[in-house]
Amino acid sequence: MRPIGVIHTPFTSLEQVPIQASRSSIQGQVEAFREFVEGLEDVAEFSHLYLLYVFHRSAGSALRVRPFLDDQLRGVFATRHPSRPNPIGLSVVELRGRRDNVLDVAGIDVLDGTPLLDIKPYVPEFDQPSNVKTGWYQRRSRA
Repeated sequence: MRPIGVIHTPFTSLEQVPIQASRSSIQGQVEAFREFVEGLEDVAEFSHLYLLYVFHRSAGSALRVRPFLDDQLRGVFATRHPSRPNPIGLSVVELRGRRDNVLDVAGIDVLDGTPLLDIKPYVPEFDQPSNVKTGWYQRRSRA
């Protein structure tokens, strides 16, 4: 894989980054490299997008991690922790506008300069399953 662009945000350190995009109203820009600008056609018709990116400043991986919203060790695949065998991140952001090869977004939760791997439209019909279980997180949020 190779990046198709770069994400620009006000966050220069890991401590500044919100835990999840849904907890952020911070704005940023998603810059697609010029060779991919044709692929942005029609994207402005969507209100929200998935961004897939590289945790480029991840300090390695672990199979058991302590999630940001919990104090117990959990299997990494049951969390959204950045210490993953393949350091790939996923965020849903609100699309505020498009200027040529730059998308203005809100709800960003990544470091400035993060390499962008892909953009996909968020479609509730496809992306909101019913009867969802959220495991340890659900139990934690009831406490």
